[in-house]
Amino acid sequence: MRSDLEVADIFRRHGHAYRHANDSHLGRVERRVMSAIELCRTAALGGHVEACEDCAHARVAYNSCRNRHCPKCQSTTRERWLADPQADLLPVPYFHVVFTVPSEVAEIAFHNKAVVYAILFDAVAATLKTIAADARHLGGEIGFLAILHTWGQALTHHPHIHCLVPGGALCSDGQWRGCRPNFFLPVHVLSRLFRRLFLERLQAAHAAGRLRFSGKLDELDDADVFAGAIAKLRRKNWIVYAKPPFGSPEHVLAYLGRYTHRVAIANSRLVSADETKVTFRWRDYRRGNAPRQMSLHPHEFIRRFLIHSLPDGFHRIRHYGFLANGCRRARLATIRQILIPTEPIATAAAEVSEPTRLLPHFDPTQCPCCGGILRVTATLPRWRNGLSRPWPDTS
Repeated sequence: MRSDLEVADIFRRHGHAYRHANDSHLGRVERRVMSAIELCRTAALGGHVEACEDCAHARVAYNSCRNRHCPKCQSTTRERWLADPQADLLPVPYFHVVFTVPSEVAEIAFHNKAVVYAILFDAVAATLKTIAADARHLGGEIGFLAILHTWGQALTHHPHIHCLVPGGALCSDGQWRGCRPNFFLPVHVLSRLFRRLFLERLQAAHAAGRLRFSGKLDELDDADVFAGAIAKLRRKNWIVYAKPPFGSPEHVLAYLGRYTHRVAIANSRLVSADETKVTFRWRDYRRGNAPRQMSLHPHEFIRRFLIHSLPDGFHRIRHYGFLANGCRRARLATIRQILIPTEPIATAAAEVSEPTRLLPHFDPTQCPCCGGILRVTATLPRWRNGLSRPWPDTS
């Protein structure tokens, strides 16, 4: 049964005490996230009154904070965002490839989010493009969607990138070269190149003075110590894995719905909360994905949640190759012209349009009592009594 408990409830109950206890450690982004979640869909943000034209039903609807870290605001954003990827689906298998970094890199990333997360995206993109362009593999240009996640199931800091990749490449001779059945690219080759490209970029950032360290990582400011740390990372195995291809475009859309606008923890995973602990569900991947429950002190829960706040303006969803924004329409038109002879237009169109019926849809203008139309009858201004402003974050 789904719990009525929300992350916002925990922030409202314990946020003030957490701010007071951690005043010197909280940055502007974290304070903004806390304020947004606390005030989301409350009278503080204003709203409007709706009344049904056909019955006596009326309700008050408060405004959303629109912050990308807010669990309540992401479902509607996800539905709007999914329209474009749905139109871009090709009638080919799609692969899910995940790139992860060692825990030592995750620590460096925590102190340098904008720089290291950007390096992570850049290294992943260069790795996939380079290996796919090799004539021994696909020998052409691939396209893919990359999504940054920074959390593990227990809310620990675990940066990794999920990639959704159509199974094939557009070659220089204008032909489409599909992947072998159930196989995209060799993961051991991807892993080694990813490790090399990431560490090269990380070293360059350190040499340029773009990395900052504190606490137990202070010694990494020294060039020799940092070089030693890089040498150790070169000897570690970096994990890249590719899941089996999706069975249909419906599965692709289901994947996108789950991953693109996910936040550190969904409200549905919360079990209980009181003055001493917050309990939530998680899955232990190291023990066969076993379902478990974890209890944390409320301040520790808030701390772990805020670890995953992204820098202002940082884009956690990016498009590459023939799916890049600047060339996507033209490239997809070319690929469809190549694929249409072996994939009838009607079939492809039906497959792509079908997922729309699988996506949850909520019509805010429909009366929940009689199905009539709700009309706005009054507006409610936001409070102006000095409460922290929950800045909208739509990046």
